[in-house]
Order: sequence, then C-alpha cells, then structure tokens
Amino acid sequence: MSPLRADAARNRALLLAAAADEFDEHGLDASVADIARRAGVGKGTVFRHFPTKDDLIAAIVRSRIEELNAVAEELLTADDAGAALFTFVETAARRQQERDLSFLRGAASPIDAQQRMATLLDRLVERAHEQGALRPDVTGTDVLLLMCAPNHVVSFAPDASPDLWRRYLAIIVDGLRPEGARPLPEPPPAGFSG
Repeated sequence: MSPLRADAARNRALLLAAAADEFDEHGLDASVADIARRAGVGKGTVFRHFPTKDDLIAAIVRSRIEELNAVAEELLTADDAGAALFTFVETAARRQQERDLSFLRGAASPIDAQQRMATLLDRLVERAHEQGALRPDVTGTDVLLLMCAPNHVVSFAPDASPDLWRRYLAIIVDGLRPEGARPLPEPPPAGFSG
C-alpha cells in the first residue's frame, strides 16, 4: 500500500472517530470545522472523504454495522451455536452502551451492510435452532429488533447504573431460550434481508 493510501485510510479512520465523538457531544449540529479540528486534519480533508455531512453520518453507521458483521462472521464457526448467538446479541448491546449512538437514530443505514447483518444473523439463528438452543418460533428479524432493546429500555430509567442494560439483556436472552417458552401471540415481522 502506498504512503498516500495509508495516510488516506488513517485520516478516514480519524475522521470517523472524531465525527462520532463530536456528534455524540453536540448532536447533528456539530460543525465540520470542529470535526476536522478534533481529527487533526483540515476541513478540506473532511470534504475529500465525505462530500456532505450525510455522507459522514452514513459512513459512521456503516462502520458500526460492519464491526458487528465481523463479529457475527467469526461466531458462525463456534461449536456452541446458542452461546454464539447470545454472545452476538450481548456484543451488540455492549457496543451500543459503550458508544452513545443516539445521534444516529433515524440516519439512513447502508442497505448492503444491513442486509449482510440480517443474513449473518439468520445463519446464527438457524444454527441455534439446529442445536435446540433457541425457541423455534424466533426468527433472525426478531433477534435483530431485540438487539437494541436493553439500551432503549434503560434510557427511560432515571439515574440508571451503567450496567443496568445487562439486566434487560438477561431477560431478553432468557425469553429467547426454548425452556418454558409459550407460543408467541403474533407472527414475526417481515425480514430485513430483502
């Protein structure tokens, strides 16, 4: 890789991290100048990588989804499919807790990365079903929708401890297990995988 490409990749990574921090602190009104300053680059560098603020936000969303896709890909090789699925759900919830991404709510999600996540999650769910570790009426879409629930619930609790999300994650995971499960009252929603 040429030095220019290495510099460009480094600048892009710095910009994504700086933008996520700046948006977290100041919302979507954060200025490009402040993002550039935080990243240690000029405004022109920001615009070379991301012509618009929406492009920058989309890149942050993509990077977060792709990080989770890499985790899911790795977990597909685990011997214990149930543990792998629940590790993925916990990882998604933990990363959401560690990185306040509430500023991304409503941001457009890159369809290809989202579809890849849905496909990987469907495979994790299928493997968990095959091993009897997941109630048979739960779909990948169900799990995808539940991944954000622990942190969403905690956002309504006044003075919540930083680890309160784990309580709700445990409730969700127990609800996904086949032991003691009763039939679900409604069919699952349509999938995200397209």
